[in-house]
Amino acid sequence: MVALRMDSAAPDIPGMIGNVQRFYAQGRFDLLLAETLALMDFLPDAAALHNVEGAAYAGLGRMAEAVMCYDRAIALQPDLADAHGNRGVALKALGRADDALRSYDRAVTLAPHVAAGHYNRANLLRDMRRLAEAVAAYDRAIAIDPQHADACSNRGNALQLLDRLTDALASYDAALRIDPNFAEAHINRGNVLHELRRMEEAQQSYLCAIRLRPDHAEARARALFLAAHMCDWAAFDALGGIAELGITTAAVPPFNLMTLDDDAARNRVRSERWAQASYPARERVRPVAKLSSPRIRIGYFSADFHSHATMYLIAGLLEQHDKSRFEIHAYSYGPDRRDAMRQRAIDAVDAFHDVRHLSDEGVAALARSHGIDIAVDLKGYTQDSRPEIFAFGAAPIQIAWLGYPGTAGVDFIDYIVADAVVTPEAKRRHYSEKLICLPHSYQVNDNRRVIADAVPERAALGLPRDGFVFCCFNNSFKISRDVFQIWMRLLSRVDGSVLWLLRDNDAAVANLRRAAEAQGISGDRLVFAARAPLPEHLARHRCADLFLDSFACNAHTTASDALWAGLPVVTKLGDGFAARVAGSLLHAIGLPELVTETNEYYESVALALALDGARLKAIRANLADKRLTAPLFDTALFARHLEQGFTLACERHARGLVPDHIEVSAS
Repeated sequence: MVALRMDSAAPDIPGMIGNVQRFYAQGRFDLLLAETLALMDFLPDAAALHNVEGAAYAGLGRMAEAVMCYDRAIALQPDLADAHGNRGVALKALGRADDALRSYDRAVTLAPHVAAGHYNRANLLRDMRRLAEAVAAYDRAIAIDPQHADACSNRGNALQLLDRLTDALASYDAALRIDPNFAEAHINRGNVLHELRRMEEAQQSYLCAIRLRPDHAEARARALFLAAHMCDWAAFDALGGIAELGITTAAVPPFNLMTLDDDAARNRVRSERWAQASYPARERVRPVAKLSSPRIRIGYFSADFHSHATMYLIAGLLEQHDKSRFEIHAYSYGPDRRDAMRQRAIDAVDAFHDVRHLSDEGVAALARSHGIDIAVDLKGYTQDSRPEIFAFGAAPIQIAWLGYPGTAGVDFIDYIVADAVVTPEAKRRHYSEKLICLPHSYQVNDNRRVIADAVPERAALGLPRDGFVFCCFNNSFKISRDVFQIWMRLLSRVDGSVLWLLRDNDAAVANLRRAAEAQGISGDRLVFAARAPLPEHLARHRCADLFLDSFACNAHTTASDALWAGLPVVTKLGDGFAARVAGSLLHAIGLPELVTETNEYYESVALALALDGARLKAIRANLADKRLTAPLFDTALFARHLEQGFTLACERHARGLVPDHIEVSAS
């Protein structure tokens, strides 16, 4: 006990302590700080007061000052577990994960029966990608406090990152048994059910969250994306308009809305607001501005170095890079599936780094230690992405490419790889990045992709032997009501025709067949193809006559598949990057006549080709002639153009110039 001088000027210490407790409970941190500092004039050696002072600074967002207060508290009372735990919280906010973990470790050692310490430690371990340890720490928190709903829900998040989806679902269910009104747990449950393709159950989870929190923008965004995935347009309408989501509401995941809302300006705002909410400003360590002599070091970062659409596109590029001028590193934070495509990546690059167990900060630091000159983000805001790697600064030049067809809306990505079709000059204002504009298409393709020799009989695929086969193998969330109505009109005007689609999920199959019937088209004229190994999938394209593209989000790799297999694609240019990709591919293969700009023209071109066999045959022959000679499938040519863009970006940086648009010449 600190001895106080009790005279007529003695303060009302019990009253001041009461004020401290009240201000803390009310979250009035400015008043809390003032009262605590006043009280410390009389109790300077009270460790608990220094701990409270730290909490006040933390509440005001002044984390560095908070850490100093916690240090003083610990110096006065080394076994004050609460101060160690609070210090961990502040250090985590400062991005000092290793130091934060040491503080949490000390807190749980001193107070092993306090659930909050284990819970905070688990959250940090999850962020550090030490996921198995995180799950164990959540388990300890829950064992101490079985009613800890947050720990159950966040345990589910860690399990989902470990791809233990059914275990994650059980954790979310446990959270909701504790607190049925826990909106975030309903959203998390919906996410994992969506990934498990249990669509109707996922829909109910999202709707529960929305009933609990009608203003929850992310719940609405995810519910809209799920409704689109199910082709449940009535549910889509019931959720209300999407134009304001992420614009006048809280931030929403950008990819979900990009596939539904073809407005480049709104999509930039959504990306910017999501980034501001998800990747707050931090001190980013940047490497020294220099070229890595004698070769430029390029790092490709992705979760998809295995049998995945991205690898199918990029594998040939990794092999075609000029290794005398470029040193190629791959940073894989996805699963080690040990398949042929992963081995191909390993064989193609100079160094392959499995970094899935490293934190975002750790991956960035590793890349810096390797002297990477250009870090290429192949994921953007798509599933399993880790943008925070680039927020920490993996290289002096950071470039977005291929995986995410839009702007990241951040200041830590310098360039986006594009072309004149996907990002015409008039639309450059919708991108926070500067453009590396390639002369043909931004999309790389692998001209070694194998097409199976055996083409199945149409009857084996459920297709008519002689009827016209319209085809679209896009994911079902890309099929909007307006494009589907066009497709149904085409079926009504082309006798004996069918529409061949990918069997994405059972709900979509049922809803699309009902929608066809509502337009007077028998549901049997929609034929659904199961997923198949890529060589067989490419071969079966030869059973179709014409590929019909979707609008807000075009066929991307799917369009390349069709063209590589010799199947013509009719597309429509939209406003945003995602709605212009197939147009880019068709220009790069020399078929601009299949690129349209209105719904009416799209429909008329598709109908004319379906009714004019000679014209369609000529287009198919033209495609066959150009398939191996046009720029779209010239992997070596693409590699030289991309390398030219990367080199120009490095030269600008070496001269101390800020990023600016780069036009890569075709020569």
